[in-house]
Amino acid sequence: MEIEHVAMLARLQLTEDEKGLFSKQVGSIIDYVDKLNDLDTTGIEPTAHVLPIKNVFREDKATPSLPPDAALSNAPDKDVGFYRVPKIIE
Repeated sequence: MEIEHVAMLARLQLTEDEKGLFSKQVGSIIDYVDKLNDLDTTGIEPTAHVLPIKNVFREDKATPSLPPDAALSNAPDKDVGFYRVPKIIE
């Protein structure tokens, strides 16, 4: 029944043979992952990542922005200090 539900969500049409095969394969995967429940994890803290990753942020400070002429210097089409783009809404 779960295989049919997943197949419907994935918009797959499965034959009865495929349903049986996939059901056995998913069952094997679940049994294999279930072996993790047999491990003694007392004293082990939960982790979000196996490596000690830390974000490195630069100091947030105000700096002068790019002058409008420099920002528009490579624009293929500009008009009065703005980028001109093709009209996309009718």
